[in-house]
Amino acid sequence: MRKHTFAIILSALCAILSATAQTLSPIVWDVTVENNTESEATLRYSAKIEKGWHLYGFTLPKDGPNATTINLDLPEGLTASAITPSRAPLEKYDEIFALKLNWWDSDVAFTQTIAIADGKSHELSGTIRFQGCNDKTCISPQKIPFNVTVGTGAPAPVVETPEVEETPVAKPGNQAHADATDWWAPVEIEESDLPVSPADGNSSLWVIFLWGFGGGLLALLTPCVWPMIPMTVSFFLKKSGNRRKSIGDALIYGISIIVIYLSLGLAITAIFGAGKLNELSTNAWFNLAFFLLLVIFAISFFGGFDITLPSKWSNSVDARAERATGLISIFFMAFTLALVSFSCTGPIIGTLLVEAATMGNLIGPAVGMGGFAVALALPFSLFAVFPSWLKEMPRSGGWLNSVKVVLGFLELALSLKFLSVADLAYGWGILDREIFICLWVVIFAMLGAYLIGKIRFSHDSPLDHVGIPRFFLSTASFAFALYLIPGLWGAPLKGVSAFVPPLFTQDFSLYTGGQFEEFDDYDEGMRYAADNHRPVLIDFSGYGCVNCRKMEGAVFDTPVVTSIIKENFVLIKLMVDDKTPLSTPMTVEENGKPLKLETVGEKWSYLQRVKFAANSQPYYIILDNDGKALVTPTYYDENVTAFVEWLNTGMERYE
Repeated sequence: MRKHTFAIILSALCAILSATAQTLSPIVWDVTVENNTESEATLRYSAKIEKGWHLYGFTLPKDGPNATTINLDLPEGLTASAITPSRAPLEKYDEIFALKLNWWDSDVAFTQTIAIADGKSHELSGTIRFQGCNDKTCISPQKIPFNVTVGTGAPAPVVETPEVEETPVAKPGNQAHADATDWWAPVEIEESDLPVSPADGNSSLWVIFLWGFGGGLLALLTPCVWPMIPMTVSFFLKKSGNRRKSIGDALIYGISIIVIYLSLGLAITAIFGAGKLNELSTNAWFNLAFFLLLVIFAISFFGGFDITLPSKWSNSVDARAERATGLISIFFMAFTLALVSFSCTGPIIGTLLVEAATMGNLIGPAVGMGGFAVALALPFSLFAVFPSWLKEMPRSGGWLNSVKVVLGFLELALSLKFLSVADLAYGWGILDREIFICLWVVIFAMLGAYLIGKIRFSHDSPLDHVGIPRFFLSTASFAFALYLIPGLWGAPLKGVSAFVPPLFTQDFSLYTGGQFEEFDDYDEGMRYAADNHRPVLIDFSGYGCVNCRKMEGAVFDTPVVTSIIKENFVLIKLMVDDKTPLSTPMTVEENGKPLKLETVGEKWSYLQRVKFAANSQPYYIILDNDGKALVTPTYYDENVTAFVEWLNTGMERYE
């Protein structure tokens, strides 16, 4: 417990430090030259990448984030070879962009050979453009100029090129407004109460644990486990006349179950490691394999066949339990339970491990199996402590098989999520959003029909009447199917947005929510806000910003946030990776050095750095009509209530 508390405190401190120092430099470049001969030199571009960040590759899809590019201004007489990385980038499927992307997640170097025809030394200049991201944020697209000397001979004569006249601009903003307000002036932000981004890593572990605990509870209700509870508890109570010893043996039995399943989770973690688990979560072929695996599990639960381990395994373990004594005997009894019940628990464990793998967390499988084991072991220990409860247990019967069939329907529905990932990655187009939703509507409608006895499988017992639990479960299943139907016409279905394919795969959509009248020019938006006496909400975003899309879907696209912004604010959305060329390039000064701004995105990225001392996205801040901050900035946080309070605070201070 102390270790867990310490981890939470440490995570919070790290988040606070990151929030109070938003000007990030997670990727640092170094350019060096090695002159091999008088006629050949090698350029080496070394990128040092902080842990948890990644650098995008050289070739990315058209609608994806910013690729890394290295451009050289080659004088006459020099030729350059293709750039070769020290290792191949990782290829992963990104569900937000619905594209297969590639990047490097640790230090990498690139080499390029320069052929020197005249044997002289030359001054060579170039530019590196890149963008870096981690799981929570991205830095603005960066541009790094460099100058090096290649060759060992006499200096080559410098060819004078006509200079294009550029007017240095200290502040790129158009200050034609009557009050001549300096909207580009740096703002002062109190750092004492800067918002802290949510600890996604800790929350995802809790989600995995709860998934595992829920899976363990479901496993208890299967025909392979439920009848074992009274048999095992009665054995411990009758084995020894000493009640205290019987309770102790039952508790050890429960702990043994936890140890067995937790060891399985740790073994999965040790075999694959964090990087491999994250790769499994995004690899199209692994997702296709997960889809087939879950379909097989569903067929097993429907009664098509049983997934069992070789009988000699369970017989061997059972024999060892009889020969052993003390704690070892109890442990082998728990191991026998794990083997005998595998036909029911196997599909649940498999689904749990698949879900843990898709979350890409290092200890996800261990945490999930820990939750599963705790739920599975709990009744054996509780019934040993309170044996009178055994009389109240429902007797075995056809209802246990019904639990398996219900799990089969759920496995079948979940399998479509993984098929969708593979379908999007390869562009097959066989599981667009409306087809996915259609299948879910049919699956949950059939589940409701099964629960009220309208559908029966060969091994089901006759259903004379519908019990209260079946009635409520069937009502929930039918209601969920009806909830899904508007999604066929483009409804966002926020409750299941993490499972269904993205909205852009929908062929026909009537949904128009989450749309704002927004400005894409900072000065134009500030002028409009000043003329109409309204506060300004600045949204620094990017086409390549994954969490920006998440915030738009989870926060901005909610009725309460939409209405507050539309009725009270002027929204200015600035895309820092907009590649549109400026009509007139600008030269500004930053950190005492001249900087040439050539694209719209570079202009907005410069604004974010010089005015707010920040360079990560998403980044939100509220300004008054003089360009001064009304509240501390906020970042990626899908808590709608907190975002509404933040907006209300900005309005109150403006008034």
